Amino acid sequence: MAFYEYKCKTCDSTFELRRSMNDADAPAPCPVGHENSVRLLSVFAATGMSSSGGSSPAPMPAAGGCGGHCACH
Repeated sequence: MAFYEYKCKTCDSTFELRRSMNDADAPAPCPVGHENSVRLLSVFAATGMSSSGGSSPAPMPAAGGCGGHCACH
């Protein structure tokens, strides 16, 4: 199960639903009950925390990049 974000074309509200991947593109009624919604493209980002408490990119592995399991070498 995953969370998917939708936007209602009738009332312009955005909402999330927890659904299986098979149901991700199925019609999703908004909280008000309108049936005219579309699934939005969700973006996920992960960042590491620096010792000063601010955000910084996650550290890269030492010499070897991703570990040699891709075509970056």
